[in-house]
Amino acid sequence: MTKINRIFIANRGEIAVRIIRTARALGIETVLGVSQADRDSLGAQLADRAVVLGPAPSMQSYLKVGTVIEAAKGTGCDAIHPGYGFLSENRALAQACAENDLIFIGPSPDNLAAVGDKLTARTHAEAAQVPLVPGGTAETPEDAARIADAIGFPLLIKAVAGGGGKGMKRVDRREDLASQLDLAMSEAANSFGDDRVYIERYVTTGRHVEVQILSDGDTILHAGERDCSVQRRYQKVVEEAPAPGLSDQFRAEIHAAAIAFARHISYRSLGTVEFLVDVERNAFYFLEMNARVQVEHPVTEAISGLDLIALQIRIAEGTPLPMTQADIHLHGHAIECRLNAEDPDRDFAPSPGRVTLAWFPPLPGLRVDTHMQSGAMIPPFYDSMVAKLITHGPTRTEAIATMQAALRCHSLTGITTNAGLHARIMADDTFRQGGVDTTYLPTLLAKDAS
Repeated sequence: MTKINRIFIANRGEIAVRIIRTARALGIETVLGVSQADRDSLGAQLADRAVVLGPAPSMQSYLKVGTVIEAAKGTGCDAIHPGYGFLSENRALAQACAENDLIFIGPSPDNLAAVGDKLTARTHAEAAQVPLVPGGTAETPEDAARIADAIGFPLLIKAVAGGGGKGMKRVDRREDLASQLDLAMSEAANSFGDDRVYIERYVTTGRHVEVQILSDGDTILHAGERDCSVQRRYQKVVEEAPAPGLSDQFRAEIHAAAIAFARHISYRSLGTVEFLVDVERNAFYFLEMNARVQVEHPVTEAISGLDLIALQIRIAEGTPLPMTQADIHLHGHAIECRLNAEDPDRDFAPSPGRVTLAWFPPLPGLRVDTHMQSGAMIPPFYDSMVAKLITHGPTRTEAIATMQAALRCHSLTGITTNAGLHARIMADDTFRQGGVDTTYLPTLLAKDAS
């Protein structure tokens, strides 16, 4: 075991604030790496120290591995926490930490290599006997045609190195296959510097369900599952835990599959194994593993009572997990709404600017994770999320009611947000019934537009 005394946080926004608060509770000092645009951010004010990594663009600051390492060493840190996004799943950063006597608060470089490439991850899933969506790799139109003959239409072309919907194309007709393959490969190359793609059967009524994993290298536990099916353009908008409407047997099977995958790759750290639930077939398929803390981790914390960041830090120190599976008790229901600085009435155009007032009501059962405060500046260079509203109650109905009150009563002025869309979702009968699939939000938006 190696005690961590000072953490360098290589991130920004609400996750930086989140890490700082847990570190402080653990008696650990924090140094926050910031870009010039974030010098006056709440995270910079809360950390014990803040250092500028570079100019505002991420490529010149948050994404520079060498600069992050030097900043951590130069400020006497003994560990780096990458948060989510940016360098959080970057094998080069994890390797550089190992080479510079710094603890990477995350999985090993080998773990990152195993899950960072979707094809490699699929190979591991197959070896672990975790179900996969039928499909295969395609380098040429002839490859694509052979796969299409085997799995049928509709199908989905996905970038191997992809994420966030980039390099992802749905194909409904054979005559569109070659052109969409070319488009997906070109988009993947431009976005990720890697034009490899694979093709899989498109699940028309699919739910996005993910399992929270904790592993100290010996013991592997799960903390239940989350449903992240409310998505727009493959980006999550609302998340909840537990996933509504699943049978106890189905939950047990999906939890066991997640643990089997983590065990197969000898995973160590916090992680999330993501699955696509095929509603029509009552089946689930492995999608990927996110080897980091997730944006939506608070809903799991709400129903489990765990501090996942604290556990992630302790695992990185080499401390065994302080519980068994039987010790993890899940209670009630939790929902998270991502508040983004964007205008739904202008095709979700970003809405950077200065926040004139940031106020959230002190409601029982409401947690707010944010880096926003009155007078804060939202720069145009980064993700548009400005806050996460998390509600927890004995039932899903009560969690929704608290969320409706929070959306109705909060004040975040000076910018435009998607709060109105969240209110629309919370009031929608289809959502309130539970168990929506990934077509839900596009259908709702199309209905509102008509």
